[in-house]
Amino acid sequence: MRYLTARKRAEGKGASGTGTEHFWYMKLSGVGLALIIPMFLVAFGRILGGDRAEVLDSLAHPVVAILTALVIFFGLRHFAAGAQTMIEDYSHGTTRRALIIFVTILSYGTIATGLFALAKIAL
Repeated sequence: MRYLTARKRAEGKGASGTGTEHFWYMKLSGVGLALIIPMFLVAFGRILGGDRAEVLDSLAHPVVAILTALVIFFGLRHFAAGAQTMIEDYSHGTTRRALIIFVTILSYGTIATGLFALAKIAL
């Protein structure tokens, strides 16, 4: 038997049952990405067009490597959260679950591949 009132059970939860956590995650990750993407673009722009040795030397620099890792990780996590929202809005039932699982596996697989490649280059 539940001793919570209906209002108390519903407090802090939206229609999806997760409340505003997802909204704030998307806002904060968007702001974070808005701050680091310009720095990444400047660093990547300097690398672009260089030969292989110059690119490897640039990506071996700790600041560039950390910035690239942050962009890979948080960019793909932001993608996964946005894709999950889109899937939840437009699909239902088993299809929804399968697509969310697929997007999650895709994003974490891409994160792992990107970070592995970056580690091979930077180390």
